[in-house]
Amino acid sequence: MTDTRGRTTAIGGRREVPVPDPVARDYLLLALRLDQHLPGLVDAYLGPADLKAQTELEPERTPARLADDAAALRDRLPDEVGDAARRHWLDLQLRALETQASVLAGHALPYVEQVTRCFAWTPVRHGDPVFEAAAAELDALLPGDGSLDVRLRAMDDAWTLPVDAARDVVDRLVAIFRARSEPAFGLPDGEDLRVSFVRDQPWSGYNWYDGGGRSRVDLNTDLPLRLPALLNTVAHETYPGHHLEHAWKERVLVEEQRHLEASVLLINTPECLISEGLANLGREVVLADDELPALLAELARIAGLPLAADAAALRDAAERAPRVAAIRKVLDATRVDAALLRHAEGRSHEEVLDYLVSVGRFTRETAAKRLEFIEHPLWRTYVFVYTEGEALLRRWLDAAPPERRIDRFGRLLREPLTPVAIVDELAGASPG
Repeated sequence: MTDTRGRTTAIGGRREVPVPDPVARDYLLLALRLDQHLPGLVDAYLGPADLKAQTELEPERTPARLADDAAALRDRLPDEVGDAARRHWLDLQLRALETQASVLAGHALPYVEQVTRCFAWTPVRHGDPVFEAAAAELDALLPGDGSLDVRLRAMDDAWTLPVDAARDVVDRLVAIFRARSEPAFGLPDGEDLRVSFVRDQPWSGYNWYDGGGRSRVDLNTDLPLRLPALLNTVAHETYPGHHLEHAWKERVLVEEQRHLEASVLLINTPECLISEGLANLGREVVLADDELPALLAELARIAGLPLAADAAALRDAAERAPRVAAIRKVLDATRVDAALLRHAEGRSHEEVLDYLVSVGRFTRETAAKRLEFIEHPLWRTYVFVYTEGEALLRRWLDAAPPERRIDRFGRLLREPLTPVAIVDELAGASPG
């Protein structure tokens, strides 16, 4: 049976939204109903307003009933969805929703099994030797006297932005990343975003996609804003990261292909591993490491950092920063091991906090913020998607000829790819 295509209907001030086929309609209803029990599961909803109204007015369905609904909808896919890639994507997404509903209904799963069912991916511990090797490399790279922790803090302090100077830096970065992304991937007509600074959140940055090519990006100032890290955060949330991905998928999948299941963005599902992985890779795809020193120096001067007053010191620090950032990305993966220690092995809050400080080389303040995310009811399973998604997609991008790397990243922005599909392509099951 081929996919059913529908007419379109207008919603508010947004572009017309197609009417969903029966599978997409029931998928949207399932997601909206489950979000009533797990607030935050629906990260964005761009679909028909009448379906959202229906779920708000009808009697609430139990999690057990919703798990059954998800299983029943999965069973319908072979008969009702003819497109193999779409059917595969829906099957994995529905498995994740069925898992989350079942856990809410009281059917507890071991932590790693729950993560695997949610993301179609099984995380593994990296092991302390990996992190100790990274720390030793940092120790050899950073100048000055004192312990590694002391020198890391001194470097971080030198790159820390005053919050009142961050606006000009962020505006400059958004403009640069947008200009680099446009010739590489194109920009949907009418796309736009705005950036705000917030506090009291468990994350460092967040993209709230409102539909119609529009995003609101929040940057959290609970922790110091450090310039080298901010480059990656801005690219992650804007161009060519979450904003560009959501804008293109709305245009291609929802408006052109009429796959209305893509009009809801869901947390703790396989699409997140792809989305966070591509966003983590976004900066380096449009801005090479050898371009970073000049940009960091420019931004330090824009922000009026004391470091910028000494041209030689600024040059040395800017040239060292990309390598330091790459090593710290290895150490950042201690969050994966920390989550497994906390939730799979049952280590205490304090033990895991100490682990992040001693092995991850985070300050205690930063480690506490990372652990807040790891222990959050919604994000406790999500913590893996950044490191694991990036590692998977990096292998996939690196497997392409250099001249095809941009085209392959462009597929991530427009196609409903899954972790399983990426692994299959790496294994040579299909051309990429």
